[in-house]
Amino acid sequence: MKLYPYLHAFAALAYIMLLALFMRFIESIRHDTPDTFIDGIGFLSLFVFSAVVMAFLFFYQPIRLLIEQKPHEASTFFLTTLASFGVAVAILLVLVSLQ
Repeated sequence: MKLYPYLHAFAALAYIMLLALFMRFIESIRHDTPDTFIDGIGFLSLFVFSAVVMAFLFFYQPIRLLIEQKPHEASTFFLTTLASFGVAVAILLVLVSLQ
């Protein structure tokens, strides 16, 4: 249980990186085509799907712990996940800015 917040934060960061790679791949394929109505639908669908994935990674376990009457563990889990995700993003931004 102690490593799960860090795994959730890492999974969130990995998911964001995979999405960025996917978007870059799609952009390289369709760089000369105009935007269409379907593009907007695809973007909004991906946005909603991403919101659900992030909500699951950040909130599912703390809510489950709250339902089990463990509020201290729930808040600790959530804050650890959030803090480790923030640190990972900060490290990533520093590494990108050094290039």
